[in-house]
Parts: sequence; C-alpha cells; structure tokens
Amino acid sequence: HADASGYVGPWSSTPLLFNNSYYGLLKGLKWTENTKTKKFQYEDPSGQLMMLPSDIVLLEDENFKKYVDVYAKDQKKFFADFKNAFEKLELLGTSGLNTL
Repeated sequence: HADASGYVGPWSSTPLLFNNSYYGLLKGLKWTENTKTKKFQYEDPSGQLMMLPSDIVLLEDENFKKYVDVYAKDQKKFFADFKNAFEKLELLGTSGLNTL
C-alpha cells in the first residue's frame, strides 16, 4: 500500500490468513534496513517481506519480546489472547472519535 501509507510489502507470505506467522517471521528472520523504500522500513533476506520499526521494537523490549516468543510457538495462546483483547475492545465501544 505504498500509495496510501508509503510502506511497501506484506508482513507475511499469507496476508489473508489469520494466524501467528507474523511472530515466527519477526523472531526467526534477519531484518535489515530496506534502502530502496521512501519510508524507513525493514526487509527480510529475500526482500519479499517487510517490518516497520514498531515491529522490530517488539524484539528489542523485553516486556514485549516475551509475547513474541510465546505467540511464535503457540498459535492457540495467540488466538485466545487475541479473542479476549478484541472482545474487550468491542464491549467497551468507542467514544470521542473525530471524523477525518
């Protein structure tokens, strides 16, 4: 969506499939700066996948990294935690939103 966000490429090879592959890829691949894009982002060794600085910080901060480690190994845990968080968002609703 380079035309909308300025970032180029998918986070995973299965962007239409809801699973925990994001965490496995984030943890398991070597991410380097992509110097071919206008906005700062990272690429995997194949040059096909991307991560943003906000993704990479999940590995660098120990408070977040523990979740990357768990979710990379345990899709059921990721699904359960996602369900609980998403349900909470839906139940709390929204307020104070501004029209763009």
